[in-house]
Amino acid sequence: MSRSGVSGFHPFKGRISRHFGENLSPDDAYLSYYDIRLTKEDVDCIKAGWLTDNAIAFWEEWLERERLKEYPKADIVLLRPSMSFMLRQTRDPLTLKDALPNFSKTTHVFLPINDARDVTIAEGGSHWSLLVVSVVDRVAFHYDSLRPTNRQEALISSEKLGVLFGKELRFIDLSESPQQENGSDCGVFVCLQMQFLLLSRLLTAQATDKVNMSLGGKLIDAASGRKQMFKIIEDYRKEGERRRSRSLSPFNKKDKSKSPPRIGEEDWTMTSQKDTQET
Repeated sequence: MSRSGVSGFHPFKGRISRHFGENLSPDDAYLSYYDIRLTKEDVDCIKAGWLTDNAIAFWEEWLERERLKEYPKADIVLLRPSMSFMLRQTRDPLTLKDALPNFSKTTHVFLPINDARDVTIAEGGSHWSLLVVSVVDRVAFHYDSLRPTNRQEALISSEKLGVLFGKELRFIDLSESPQQENGSDCGVFVCLQMQFLLLSRLLTAQATDKVNMSLGGKLIDAASGRKQMFKIIEDYRKEGERRRSRSLSPFNKKDKSKSPPRIGEEDWTMTSQKDTQET
């Protein structure tokens, strides 16, 4: 729940202190992944701490790029934390139509919910939860790992989405949601629950199936989740550095760029072309 409530918890037990980025300051860029620019602070919080908006946005971007792309017919929206917050704070959600994704064919929307209320404070709030809206069934499911902390914020977000969709949504605050055991794992719970519901429930169901959206009895291993997220980031960072070194002039192999390693569509295209030429 609290950003400062880490209580010495560290799933890596110091084994990664010598990895990339140890000389970076918190605001320095660590990795650019398509539309997300992770800072060292974002990465540090994934290793042990309260997840930032940007860390959760990275996870959503990764799910879209690496998992949802395998299901081209799926029309599921992973709304970024900033847009979710803006939606809740806006009196008339219809004024946001141009800024939000096109929901005309959307079947489900995932929203990270934060209890921040002051729009003047960047990275505000102290708790994350997950709201999943089934547009076709007109139901909003709320997963709170520290019930009932974010119930009101999730309910307001559900009502605002209902206005956008032009239909009233039934709000269900799921009492059997897995509960966290410390004060800092709420964001990790959001990411892992999002992944599970997306990959193991919604995307594997047939069109006529009634999907069970309950997570009752589901074990959320936050420590393993943090390791998974960090490994993904480190693998991309190493890949980005490898690509950058291959693109350097043979007469100047030292990379003096201060920009972070980048993974994006243009990088994949460039690497693919080079691999083709080498074979």
